Amino acid sequence: MTARTLYLVAGEPSGDLLGARLMQGLRALDGELVFAGIGGEAMREQGLASLFSQADLAVMGLAEVLPRIPRIMRRLDQTVADIAARKPSAIVTIDSWGFNRRLIDRIRKAGIVAPRIHCVAPMVWAWKAKRVHELKGRVDLLLCLFPNEPPLFEAAGVRAIHIGHPVLESGADKGDGAGFRARHGIPPDATLVSVLPGSRRSEIARLLPPFGAALAMVAIRHPGLRAVVPTVETVAAAVEQAVRGWPVPALAVRGSRERYDAFAASRAALAASGTVTLELAMAGVPMVVGYKMNPATVFFARRLIKIEHASLPNILAGRAVVPELLQERCEPKGLAEALGRLLEDDGARRAQKAGLDEALARLGRGSESPSLRAAKAILELTVRASLRGA
Repeated sequence: MTARTLYLVAGEPSGDLLGARLMQGLRALDGELVFAGIGGEAMREQGLASLFSQADLAVMGLAEVLPRIPRIMRRLDQTVADIAARKPSAIVTIDSWGFNRRLIDRIRKAGIVAPRIHCVAPMVWAWKAKRVHELKGRVDLLLCLFPNEPPLFEAAGVRAIHIGHPVLESGADKGDGAGFRARHGIPPDATLVSVLPGSRRSEIARLLPPFGAALAMVAIRHPGLRAVVPTVETVAAAVEQAVRGWPVPALAVRGSRERYDAFAASRAALAASGTVTLELAMAGVPMVVGYKMNPATVFFARRLIKIEHASLPNILAGRAVVPELLQERCEPKGLAEALGRLLEDDGARRAQKAGLDEALARLGRGSESPSLRAAKAILELTVRASLRGA
């Protein structure tokens, strides 16, 4: 491969979106770059031919990971071999620190000397604070999404910079709600709810049943209620099959345009905890967050997590802006009550939207493009490394 090959590794759909925007930023600065690595549908749209399906790595939770360890290890070996063969000018790993830490260790053992850049800092301020030391010597540069993160890693000897969160440039606030309703035959006066059950198989298996049951309860007071379920490639087939049996009309859609148009058409959302909550905040959609994990995973997590809130808007705002119904509280009745309040109470809607705006301001809305800032840092490091090699 050429000296301008960048190898990107995104192990799950949220990382895939980050990777796609990073590719756009890099290409804007250097149109001759060649990309290789692992990604999903968003990175494929930017021209990446993924080494294998991202779904093989999109696993979360101890109980979920254990049975898939043999396959993950095979994929790890395959990735190292591909990097060695391609000899990229830099390796950019995105999120998924559990997999990427092992990948970086294998790369170092194999004697591959390309600069190593990691995007999305492990959330050491939330749990496992000792992981701050795991990056020293493993990465040459850490790209942080949140402004409080670089000082934590710099103190541990890791070069880190704040680039901002790519959700700020996602276009989530530019959806066409009227166009979405017209395309899908949804009447202008029908109450529409966006339902986002996650991007991993384990998430949709746990969240779709209580989410669907909650909608059935809400529909009693809103007879014309409809649901739209934006989904991603890794779980789309399972989601589409599951929502066919829901008690309210439900439409599963794919792709960022459909996703953001669906947000613009929706009065409220029922969502898994994750990056999607920031997308909904950008779109100004009031939401209820529900989440469940394997009980064994929760047993350990509750002893390690040191933050009060689970959803990113609440963490950023430092208070309960968004209702969170987690684990045993993530059940139909509670979800239905919280969602019904957002559909019917204009005061509750206004209060949440104000809180979401506050969270986005703290995230850095209005600053330079995160992907462009990241691209500049990556290319600068790559050029410096090539000059040293010359």
